Amino acid sequence: MSDIFREVDEDIRQEKYRRLWSKFGLWIIAFAVLIVIGTIGYRTWLYWQEVQSQEAGDTFFDAVQLSENQQYQEAAELYGELEGAVGGYPALAKLRMATDLANSGQSQEALAAFDQLSRDSSLMEAMRNVASLRAGYIAVDFEDYSAVADRVESLTGDTGPFRAAARELLALSAWKNGDYETARTWISALENDPETPGDVSNRASLLRDVIRASGGDSETAGEGNDQ
Repeated sequence: MSDIFREVDEDIRQEKYRRLWSKFGLWIIAFAVLIVIGTIGYRTWLYWQEVQSQEAGDTFFDAVQLSENQQYQEAAELYGELEGAVGGYPALAKLRMATDLANSGQSQEALAAFDQLSRDSSLMEAMRNVASLRAGYIAVDFEDYSAVADRVESLTGDTGPFRAAARELLALSAWKNGDYETARTWISALENDPETPGDVSNRASLLRDVIRASGGDSETAGEGNDQ
């Protein structure tokens, strides 16, 4: 009897499957075909992205080589070809073009380019911060402290990756503008930060010595007045 029941049950299941296939078979086939086509399309897109990325990388490398050889015009033409490239190459190309302007003595044009990049919301925050820092390095030579601070003071936070460079730049700018108190504040921030790189710390100490030698150190000045 149990064998008969099993056979009946099997016949019922098969009949259900036949009905389901008759009703949904075409949909199942269509869905399977879509999965295959989608997988092929996705793999093709990945391959295309990889090829485009490799080509953009080669172009960027060639442009950098031209920049290093001071062939700025030729480099700019290659950087221009990367405007619609995949990945981060368009942003890198813009940063390199601004750098080339600075290296070729076009300071004002370079400053404007870096300022524009620092405000470009389409760029990653790290790249905007780099642009702000580069703009600060240029501005320190011919603009006042407030102009430099507007560009880089936001980078001086206790966890900022560029805080050491920004603090050093502000100390230098304050010193150049005769604001020794502000300069000492930023020097102290550098000296009290255990993660300040050694070369930056050494330059900060040297700047403190220069301020002290010039009579800008408040303690030294106080001792001189007492005498």
